[in-house]
Amino acid sequence: IVENRFVGIKSRGVYETPGGTLLRAAHLDIEGICMDREVKRITETLAAEFARLCYNGFWFAPEMELVRNSIEYGQRDVEGNVRMELYKGNITVLGRESEKSLYNADLASMDIEGGGEAFDYNPADAAGFIRINAVRLKTYAALRSKD
Repeated sequence: IVENRFVGIKSRGVYETPGGTLLRAAHLDIEGICMDREVKRITETLAAEFARLCYNGFWFAPEMELVRNSIEYGQRDVEGNVRMELYKGNITVLGRESEKSLYNADLASMDIEGGGEAFDYNPADAAGFIRINAVRLKTYAALRSKD
C-alpha cells in the first residue's frame, strides 16, 4: 500500500496479519447479530478515527481516550462464537451464535402469524413509515424530472 504519513511524506509498505484478518472477520460477523444498527454505524466512523489517531501517535491524547471509551461502550454486548472455513486465502463464515443476539426469528419472519406480538410490532405500522420516507424520494424524483 501507499501511505500518507503524518508529516506529509508518502511511503510504501506491505502488511500481512493473517491472524488479525481471521479475528476481524469473526468479530465483524458477530457484531452483525449483537449490535444495534445505529450503534454499528457510529462505531464504524469511530474505527476510522481510532486508526488515524493511532497511526499518528496520539495514543495518550484525550480525543483517543474519548474514541476508545465510546468503542468499548458499543462493544459491551458483542460476544459469541463464529464458525469459519478457510480455503485458499478466503474466509467463509459458516455460522454464528450468541446469547446476546438481537436477531429474533419470530420477529424477522414474514411467515409466522403474530410473530412480532411480543414486541408490540405490527407490520401494518410500516405503511405510514414508508409513506413518510417516500416524500424525500418523490421530491428528489420530481426535481430530477425537470432536468
